[in-house]
Amino acid sequence: MSVAFRVQIYFFLICLSALKGQSRYLEDNDITQDGMFSILNSEIKRGLSEGLLYRRPLRCIDMLTMEGQFTFTADHPQLHCAVFFIGEPQEIISIEYSSVNIDCNGGDFIKAFDGWIMKGETFPSSLDHPLPIYDRYIDYCETGRLRQAVRSSQNVAMLFFRIHTPGSGFTVTIKKISNPFPCNVISQTPEGSFTMIIPHQHRNCSFSIIYPVEIKISELTLGHFNDLQVKKPVTGCGRAGDFVELLGGSGVDPSKMFPVADLCYSFNGLAEMKIGCDNTVVRMVSSGRFVNRVVFEYRLLERPELEKQKGNSVEDFCYTTD
Repeated sequence: MSVAFRVQIYFFLICLSALKGQSRYLEDNDITQDGMFSILNSEIKRGLSEGLLYRRPLRCIDMLTMEGQFTFTADHPQLHCAVFFIGEPQEIISIEYSSVNIDCNGGDFIKAFDGWIMKGETFPSSLDHPLPIYDRYIDYCETGRLRQAVRSSQNVAMLFFRIHTPGSGFTVTIKKISNPFPCNVISQTPEGSFTMIIPHQHRNCSFSIIYPVEIKISELTLGHFNDLQVKKPVTGCGRAGDFVELLGGSGVDPSKMFPVADLCYSFNGLAEMKIGCDNTVVRMVSSGRFVNRVVFEYRLLERPELEKQKGNSVEDFCYTTD
């Protein structure tokens, strides 16, 4: 299976799972599998010469991976629309509004969200994002004239919008801005590598892979201790103040996922773990006293490996609900 095809499968599963959720914004949409694949093909395969601005219409349910200018015009009342934005791990998303023609007093709205919301869960979680959930919504009807552009804190963002009147709509220009120290990330692909660095900052960072994968950690520097220790989840590394945890689950919120392993000690070598859940997260907790760093790579688990994981009752914690 080619990487490009896996990327297409990945985005389809994301949007399909969002449509199956309970969010009031994502009910009653007429998106189809063929329609979503056409979205993905147009985004992934299209290439433009340097200096040209990519333009296309925006759909009620959409996924954007490219910079460009996107215009939505309602041909009938569109009451439950959402657009997912995603960049590379080292990028943040800038959303700039123009040509906005909506009736805020009549119930229309455009709301940007700093992160993703799927099936009632948020990424980054409230434990990993510097702002409370309600401050992560930016309502154009409340701030549009004063704030024509918004930026995400990580490589993913969303727009929710509702438009009642045919012919009404808006345009957004999407730009990607370099982020020298990416913290919270959703990977666009099920295979790759990443180096997470938290330089003397008291924060938590999560790298999310919405696939069952094998994680290989080759370096972990926590500013204290030596050697590797993998502890049972009930023991944990919380008292250490600085640690890395591997999480597995079926949703996107790391705080609701199962802790598969805790890494409390610095090491150079190789630590491997297969996690057969729908979502796998490498999460670093930093006290701010040290420069913490973890280097890892990941790959998609093949079918025989997944079958073996199921035989080990992985699903018992992958799909645990509150």
